[in-house]
Amino acid sequence: MLQIAFIRENQEKVIKALAKRNIDAKSVVEEVVQLDENRRATQVELDNTLSESNKLSKDIGELMKAGEKSKAAILKEKTVSLKEKSKDLGAKAEALAEELLHKLYTLPNLPADIVPEGKTPEENVNVFQEGAIPVLHEGAEPHWELVKKYDIIDFELGVKITGAGFPVYKGKGARLQRALINYFLDKNTAAGYNEVQVPHLVNEASGYGTGQLPDKEGQMYHSTIDDLYLIPTAEVPVTNLFRDVLLAETELPVLYTAYTPCFRREAGSYGAHVRGLNRLHQFDKVEIVRVEHPDNSYAALDGMVEHVKEILNELKLPYRVLRLCGGDMGFTSALTYDFEVFSTAQDRWLEISSVSNFETFQANRLKLRFKDKDGKNQLAHTLNGSSLALPRVLAGIIENYQTPEGIVIPEVLRPYCGFDIIN
Repeated sequence: MLQIAFIRENQEKVIKALAKRNIDAKSVVEEVVQLDENRRATQVELDNTLSESNKLSKDIGELMKAGEKSKAAILKEKTVSLKEKSKDLGAKAEALAEELLHKLYTLPNLPADIVPEGKTPEENVNVFQEGAIPVLHEGAEPHWELVKKYDIIDFELGVKITGAGFPVYKGKGARLQRALINYFLDKNTAAGYNEVQVPHLVNEASGYGTGQLPDKEGQMYHSTIDDLYLIPTAEVPVTNLFRDVLLAETELPVLYTAYTPCFRREAGSYGAHVRGLNRLHQFDKVEIVRVEHPDNSYAALDGMVEHVKEILNELKLPYRVLRLCGGDMGFTSALTYDFEVFSTAQDRWLEISSVSNFETFQANRLKLRFKDKDGKNQLAHTLNGSSLALPRVLAGIIENYQTPEGIVIPEVLRPYCGFDIIN
């Protein structure tokens, strides 16, 4: 959530920045500023009314001590009127604050200066590419055929149990999935990230805290009886560990990693481009989350990008890194880098990770602050990244490592798997 003081003092800057997201925010910004002015004016009137009421209460006490009951009675009548007025003003101020908050929830984060202009994914900027695209043997197949051939993932069985988008991993497929999770967690903890296990259901406050609500409400599975949401990513519970937390500056940075299943409705997702593992309603992901001093967050973002690069280099998968344009960025992000692995059998790039800096956007919602060296409370910066999302990494391995004899396991994963080929 954008800070109201910043919006008030930088209206044109906010409007111009949001235009990079292809959003005409002029009317919303003006409405936000007007609501804030009304709220502040109402609060001033309320404070003055309460101050006057308190002064009269003291005067009444002094008059009663002096035995001037008739004068005290006149003032008492006035305090009754002031109490009614303060009650009405309090309700008005609360209603204006609530309206202002919900209006602020509709504004996305401001893109960083280096975010490129653009409306579609085709306008994202390729900033790095690594790895030779393998030349596959004749008759090479996409992963949804290979997993059926080697009986390692069963999509039809998942449909029977739950529905489309909930696959069943079997035998060496399940073991490879578990190997990837353990490998990712080991890489993250070796890099200084503290591993945590977190709930897979969160309350509404957590959804609002990281910005999934109200923006992504339609994409989240909602348990209405308990008013809890299945998590779309570990980012939500992990970052919410710091909701309403005041850190000491010396505690920064904070680094966490977590493995969780992720649940996304992905409404309206149809067609060949979402076949097999390309898009699921339930999938596994290992996440990294950082809480940083504002002065260090962009250096930390660069470090996260390098960390994910190292993992993909060890897996020896061809990949590229994209800086997302304004029109393709997530609601909460100030700057995002997407990682894509090349699927040779599908002849297309598959997104496998997003690494983002949210600056103070989430921290403002979370009330996540740190006390600086001058003793002042400041909003921290939050960052997160997939390290990594498993389905498309698994698809990339299955397709790019296929041979006529079977699917070769990347060397770095063999100690985790206990086997070196799926055949």
